[in-house]
Amino acid sequence: MRSPPPALFSSGLLKFPFPEWWRHAENNEAVQTYSTYGIGGAYGLIGLVALVQLLRLQLRVPEYGWTTQKVFHLLNCLVSTLRCTVFFFRPALEGLHPVVTKLMLLDLPGLLFFTTYTLLVLFWAEIYQQARNLPAAALRPTFLIINVIVYAVLAGLWSLTTFGKSSDVQELAYAVSNLWLAAVFLAAAAGFLLYGGRLFIMLQRFPIESRGRRKKLREVGLVTSICAGCFTFRAVMIATSAVDRSDLEVDMLGHPLLNIAYYSLAEIIPSACVLYILRKLPPKRNTQGYQQIPTQ
Repeated sequence: MRSPPPALFSSGLLKFPFPEWWRHAENNEAVQTYSTYGIGGAYGLIGLVALVQLLRLQLRVPEYGWTTQKVFHLLNCLVSTLRCTVFFFRPALEGLHPVVTKLMLLDLPGLLFFTTYTLLVLFWAEIYQQARNLPAAALRPTFLIINVIVYAVLAGLWSLTTFGKSSDVQELAYAVSNLWLAAVFLAAAAGFLLYGGRLFIMLQRFPIESRGRRKKLREVGLVTSICAGCFTFRAVMIATSAVDRSDLEVDMLGHPLLNIAYYSLAEIIPSACVLYILRKLPPKRNTQGYQQIPTQ
């Protein structure tokens, strides 16, 4: 999410009942300044953890190429680095021209976050399809096509928001882009519930004495719950901001506390939890084949 063009959406349709101390804090320039640095620092730490994990993977299994697990950590590092950079230089973005550059810098990390975590959905879908002896060859091309469509549609809406011939066209493009993002993130949550739930049920049917069954069940259940929850929260926030644009619009310098709450619940805390859950490295040599994202 990001702030609308300056002339648009200057007032909300619904006044959200924030307490007085909240509004006082959001009007404090020191809070506004340090909140952006704090969020940026948190993203920097997440990016560093993802980078360290990627290097550990490469040192542990250098004979393998870009596995799903390595790509997952690489994208995590990229998303967090972009977010860190944007927040540390957030005030400078207000003066960027054309506006499409600002929109891209604010929205692109969120789209990369979507791609990063739907890789887990793809991986689980492949495991489920193969375990049930169902065709899985179309899953990766479908994943790539969906991502291309998501990025292409939003790029077109960025252009309309920036270069629209009238304020009405810009306003419509901005509203549609918010609805599009909300739908995309809600679909991601549904994907986690669908394939995470299927994999969880499939693992439950394994014999009790199966090695690692309890750990795998816990891992799949936790990651499914965390990711479905954060994507649903994000979709709801984006949709709600269209109703109260003055009080609930994030990525605005005047909403430091809202930014902290939003990015903590939508990306920072979920990323930290998932990186911790998936911290286990594969064995150095595995004659049975390499599992790309650890489920033990």
